[in-house]
Amino acid sequence: MKKADIIICGGGMVGLPLGLAAAQGGLRVAVIDTMAPSQTLDARFDGRVSALAYASVRMLTALGVWPHLAKHAQPITEILVTDGKAEGPASPFSLHFDAAEVGAASLGHIAENRHIRAALYAALPPGLELIAPATVTKLETGAGHVIAHLSNGEQIEAALAIAADGRDSKLRGQQGIGTIGWSYPQTGIVATVAHERPHDGVAYEHFLPAGPFAILPMTENRSSLVWTERADKAPAMLALDEAGFNAEVARRFGAHLGKTQIVGGRWSYPLSFHLARDFVKPRFALAGDCAHGIHPIAGQGLNLGLKDAAALAETLLDAARLGRDLGALDTLKRYERWRRFDSVALAASTDAMNRLFSNDIAPLRQLRDLGLGIVDAIGPARRFFMRHAGGDIGKLPRLLKGEAA
Repeated sequence: MKKADIIICGGGMVGLPLGLAAAQGGLRVAVIDTMAPSQTLDARFDGRVSALAYASVRMLTALGVWPHLAKHAQPITEILVTDGKAEGPASPFSLHFDAAEVGAASLGHIAENRHIRAALYAALPPGLELIAPATVTKLETGAGHVIAHLSNGEQIEAALAIAADGRDSKLRGQQGIGTIGWSYPQTGIVATVAHERPHDGVAYEHFLPAGPFAILPMTENRSSLVWTERADKAPAMLALDEAGFNAEVARRFGAHLGKTQIVGGRWSYPLSFHLARDFVKPRFALAGDCAHGIHPIAGQGLNLGLKDAAALAETLLDAARLGRDLGALDTLKRYERWRRFDSVALAASTDAMNRLFSNDIAPLRQLRDLGLGIVDAIGPARRFFMRHAGGDIGKLPRLLKGEAA
């Protein structure tokens, strides 16, 4: 039987940074993932991109990941937020964020998920064993330890097992942790758009009655389209031929980037919210989408998970330096207290924002337009929201400050 200090079930964009941080701090880490590194390194672009807040970039820099990713990541220098309606001209009010106003080179970066994973693989340190492809079929908890039974027949004993295997985590259910949540009457449509004119690092968020329509700058003359559509209308949009789909995109995109053309495929996924009732149990913890799933309206899903990884790594390394039991409930409760409030607050704010903006009700439209105008006119308020978008608010783990965990 193999031995480790911690077992991480899921080697994605939350599980691997957590494993990197723990291993760099001296812990023996086993990461089990369903996808072998070769599947990512050989993969073609599948349309999936992520927004990395500048605090997350500091974390990846501290972990030694950023040098492998920087050339594949597009800086966001400005964000323009506008409000639209079903018919007639758009609102005259808008909200403009500029990185220069807060003395930053960027407000974050956009990178393809395959490049993020490849950069994480390139930074794997000694002390971290990646076992893939494999899954954890069962966790067996004993006195002072937990044993992971793997699909390949191996067994690993450790002080703690961490689930980082996504929003549909089987391990979360096996451990008896329930969730609260609901589905939105919306579908997310994702595609990549090539355009004639350079985007100059500007991201756009158009609030339309069906939901937000985001244009996120990518490397080269490309942008990622994250289109929230009514669930009953999305199938018809997805069923359009290439010319029809391009016409629908162009109508929403506007003419500011010149002629647009979808490159590659188009993907869709139902939108929902969930929050785990507990983040920890003895010898077990949740991180990332296992613990929470939020509306993509603010593009903060991965950043929320990276905060989990940074806080949990810091909690475990501080406990190890004091000689404490890594899997004891009192150790893990520090992590839960740290992350639960922030997770609930962000989930609630994104839910409220989606409900406020995803409609064409005149009184609400007037209220939100007034709000956009007020925030745009008040410098301190505008800079606060920029810092919030950059993940630079609240009690930050050391990694998010750019320091070692």
